[in-house]
Amino acid sequence: MRRITPVDAMLLGTVLLWALNVTVTKYLLGHGFQPLAYATIRYFAATALFVGFTYLRERSFRIARSDVKLVVLAAALIYVNQLCFVYGVDKSSASTAALLLGTTPIWIAIIATSIGFERVQRSFWAAAALSFVGVGLVASGNGGFSGRGVGVLLALLTAITWGCYSMAIAPLLRRYSPFRISALVLALGWVPLALTSAPQVVHQDFHFGTLTWIGFVYAVIGPLFLTNILWFTAIDRVGPSRAALFSNLQPFFGVLFALILLGEALNVWEVLGGLLIFAGIILERIRRRPLVPVGD
Repeated sequence: MRRITPVDAMLLGTVLLWALNVTVTKYLLGHGFQPLAYATIRYFAATALFVGFTYLRERSFRIARSDVKLVVLAAALIYVNQLCFVYGVDKSSASTAALLLGTTPIWIAIIATSIGFERVQRSFWAAAALSFVGVGLVASGNGGFSGRGVGVLLALLTAITWGCYSMAIAPLLRRYSPFRISALVLALGWVPLALTSAPQVVHQDFHFGTLTWIGFVYAVIGPLFLTNILWFTAIDRVGPSRAALFSNLQPFFGVLFALILLGEALNVWEVLGGLLIFAGIILERIRRRPLVPVGD
């Protein structure tokens, strides 16, 4: 049996931090934080930490002028992604949001194929179909696309916009460190987020209980700051394919945290939908061959 390595621990820790983030966000939004006020204050604190870390590490944020457009595009996608995430969690359950965020690997492959970046194998489409049927069942279990179903749509858009963001930064990561790109994108993406959130920030009441403040500190340091360091360090050592195997555990732990810590419950349609989403992810990983870049 292969022993657990420090890199394995880093990857598992990253996945656990990400998975818990959905539950913590749902708790904070239910205990005093307004969605946009939470998003912008949290992002400001995390951006300040990460920019400081990156500057101490690299002493520069310089990029070529020709790459500025891609950085701005990535920042715009992060902005939309955060709007969808915070309202998706607010208007649905944490367990539902965690299930739908599990479709992110499927969306990344679809987006990469649609823009001609990669070609996928035929078996991938079977995996995608399973996941989409699962999404439909999760949506139907939340009343279609009315009421809580709006949260389903927004959580799904969170996964899609993250896939778009992943494609936008892919060329940049061939020329710069992930830390430099992440610092720039976080900083630029925070600006429109702050402008959009200003009315809620002004009227936000900060008289929270101790547990709410502990949760907020976690939401800043854990899933936004610490995970970037752990994830990119691990990828640098073992490559993205092995790291992706660990990321597949995120929706499972996300649902588990929501069920245990928030006392949520899944209805039968959500359970069936979740199983199909998991089946699609597993099939996509088992049958995956190295994706073929178009033009090779």
